[in-house]
Amino acid sequence: MALMTPAEVRLFFIRLRQTMPEPETELEYDNVYQLLVAVVLSAQATDAGVNRATEPLFEKIKRPAEMVALGEKKLIGYIKTIGLYRTKAKNVIALSRLLVEKHGGEVPRSHEALQELPGVGRKTANVVMNVAFGEPTIAVDTHIFRVGNRTGLAPGKNPLEVELRLLKRVPPEFRLHAHHWLILHGRYTCKARKPECPRCVVNDLCKFRAKTVAL
Repeated sequence: MALMTPAEVRLFFIRLRQTMPEPETELEYDNVYQLLVAVVLSAQATDAGVNRATEPLFEKIKRPAEMVALGEKKLIGYIKTIGLYRTKAKNVIALSRLLVEKHGGEVPRSHEALQELPGVGRKTANVVMNVAFGEPTIAVDTHIFRVGNRTGLAPGKNPLEVELRLLKRVPPEFRLHAHHWLILHGRYTCKARKPECPRCVVNDLCKFRAKTVAL
């Protein structure tokens, strides 16, 4: 796999920025705690599916203490349409309890503290730090892993390798929104089964050899 040059990487993000000046997460939430819960629930699930489940839940539950009071059994009733809902319900109740007991009901603003919460790994912590607190982190999900490898932007054998390479290769001015540009590009254009190369704005920069020639 050929690697994009620094000049190509810069142009890659310039074009994505032109198409999406202010990219945002597609998860729906009203506060940082709800964002954290939504991201935990989104593992191996679509944002649309999570939003359908959390809309009625978040109308009632705004704070960790309210989630603890709701309890695991009732939470399952809200999220049972989401994959791995039993494990996720257990984790959401446990992390909510820990937020109340250790953090005064507030979501901590550090990777380390976030990853101490049940159900919160590196990717989830990166999303919260980026979306909620404006940190230039890049959470590598399946879409970003695919785009990083397929295009020659930041190839790696695992998500951590891709993340670390992206942090080195993405120019500082693009790092804040890089996560969302890449995930949205992977979700809607650089798709897994049939990438829509003919309408891709970075087609000429991409190193993918098996580009599609028609939609």
